[in-house]
Amino acid sequence: MRRLRAFAFFWYDFLVGDDWLLAAGVVAGILAVDLLQRAGHDWWWLLPIVVVATLGVSLGRARPSVRKR
Repeated sequence: MRRLRAFAFFWYDFLVGDDWLLAAGVVAGILAVDLLQRAGHDWWWLLPIVVVATLGVSLGRARPSVRKR
């Protein structure tokens, strides 16, 4: 049981890492593209846009704030 728990924690840490918002955004993008594909739309190009947008949000949150004098 301990090995199974360690395996699960490894995958959680590997996929989610430090920023759960990034992982949630990518999963939401994959689900949105899948739903659109099942509805008959060809919106595969939406996923790269979602990934770049969530990465930008993640980097913007991680950047230290700059104080203006």
